[in-house]
Amino acid sequence: MLVIWAASTITFFIPRLSPRNPIRERFAELARQGGFSPQDLEKIIASYSERFGLDKPLWEQYVDYVSAIARFDLGVSLNKFPKTTWELIMESLPWTIGLLIVTTIVSFVMGNLLGAVAAWPRAPGWLRAFATPFVLLMGVPPVLLGVLLLFFIGFRLKLLPLGGAYSIGTVPEFSLPFIIDMLRHQILPAFALVFGSVGAWVLSMRGMGVTIQGEDYVTFAEHKGLPGFVIFRDYYLRNALLPQVTGFALALGAVVTSGVVIEQLFGLPGLGQVLGNAIRSNDFIVIYGVVLFITITVATLMVLVEFLYPLLDPRIRHT
Repeated sequence: MLVIWAASTITFFIPRLSPRNPIRERFAELARQGGFSPQDLEKIIASYSERFGLDKPLWEQYVDYVSAIARFDLGVSLNKFPKTTWELIMESLPWTIGLLIVTTIVSFVMGNLLGAVAAWPRAPGWLRAFATPFVLLMGVPPVLLGVLLLFFIGFRLKLLPLGGAYSIGTVPEFSLPFIIDMLRHQILPAFALVFGSVGAWVLSMRGMGVTIQGEDYVTFAEHKGLPGFVIFRDYYLRNALLPQVTGFALALGAVVTSGVVIEQLFGLPGLGQVLGNAIRSNDFIVIYGVVLFITITVATLMVLVEFLYPLLDPRIRHT
């Protein structure tokens, strides 16, 4: 709860440091488009500022904000009024789950298996060398990988779509052609996120694997004459994986940072796109809601990880 309060408080005050007024910017744009008379602009801005409570002192706005969070009321978007923040989150969440969470799981599994094999002395040399390219790619930002993939695979070779969630003119429906078309649009952003994160898992898992090789229970299993695969799976991999599970929950939160840029680069309507649009328009109500939603999700995952520990480590189960 302390983490959630701290994150929500910081998120409340940071957008207030900006001199921009999202309501003024929004209605000034509508006035330029001829939506209403410019003479009425100040009256409309004052009316909506009062409606959203922006004319109140900052401390009173903070009290209203905390009270709304307690009621799970994330407010109404300033830029996409009258849509609520919950509506924007629910509309974009399936795309984020489909991309960010899946790619995080894939990179977690790939990275930990490659890292474990790289540290396992009985593994073939060619298999251990297979992890090296992913380690080298670790220093390349996912957005740069995305640009390179877009240029070479999408633009030059024309093997995959350049962007978007699905092809223009396609009607979203639950059918095999639509699913195939949608998956083809997810391949490049998924590769950019996976290739950029596998290396970190490889290095951390390799470090854990090297440490565990000298443990007594691994040496005892080898002296018992157990098959190499059994030692690798039950004594080596299982114990080395325990600290990595905590990192997985944290990685789900960290991947949003890359996801904000990747989803905008590839034109995907995910949660990162919503957050990016809100930051550009200084729609702080949506910023509050999205950041709070991500914070609560990551905190919940961290709690769930604590319950997974006994399944991975029998020592915790019996204490």
